[in-house]
Amino acid sequence: MEKKSNVALNGQLTPPAGHAALHETARLYLGYLVLGVMCLVVSLMAIAMRAVLPRALSKRMGRKLVVATFRGYLRFLVLMGACQFDLAALDALREGPAMVIAPNHPSLLDAVMILSRLPDAACIMKAEIVNSVFFGAGARLVGYIRNTPLRTMVQLAVGDLRQGSHLLLFPEGTRTARFPVSPMQGTTGLVAKHAGVPVQTVFIETNSGFLGKGWPVLRTPKMPITYRIRLGKRFEPPQHIVHFTHELEQYFQSELAHVQLPEFSVSVPPA
Repeated sequence: MEKKSNVALNGQLTPPAGHAALHETARLYLGYLVLGVMCLVVSLMAIAMRAVLPRALSKRMGRKLVVATFRGYLRFLVLMGACQFDLAALDALREGPAMVIAPNHPSLLDAVMILSRLPDAACIMKAEIVNSVFFGAGARLVGYIRNTPLRTMVQLAVGDLRQGSHLLLFPEGTRTARFPVSPMQGTTGLVAKHAGVPVQTVFIETNSGFLGKGWPVLRTPKMPITYRIRLGKRFEPPQHIVHFTHELEQYFQSELAHVQLPEFSVSVPPA
């Protein structure tokens, strides 16, 4: 019998599977560690900025800090070979008018990617994140909005949009539970209607279910993970929320039907 070789077809040595898996696990934990340290530093800076600066100035500076922090973190993931990002399409929105930015939501990295490119954007977040000790100070500094109660959320979101900001709002309400897109909530249309602003659709494509719905945080994905963002149609401010929500969901289903997305049920990642 021939002895198995680690020489690839191109003549280069390929590391054993176990060696590659060990490297990927190391990248995973290092990525979490660096993110944790960055969030801690931002939280401490946020507490100081809110204490000494006027509210409007601290909010504006805080959002720039978020952009710089998230950009630095994504650059770090690329440098260590964990991820590859194609986010250039978002730059076209930077100087645009106030609008609701409505992406699909395959993973927890989605907000990080989008906010890394938009220097003046609010975000609808789960209340437990905004209230948390670890992330709360930074979220409150930049004016991120709790998703409950609904009436307060809508009022704050409309107020931020009327000041000229962008608003990141995931129409599915949570990470995608059924690809290509889960049923959509009416919140996007409700906010856009009351604020009188358009809805800019954004499509996130990825080859991995990493940090998607049901993905265990400590499960190591195959690396590098690729992410690509492209812009879709910009809808005018809706008049009929139910009709708009249905139209939006159909549009997402059509646009995502044949793009690169995880092919498995996110509730049970494959071995």
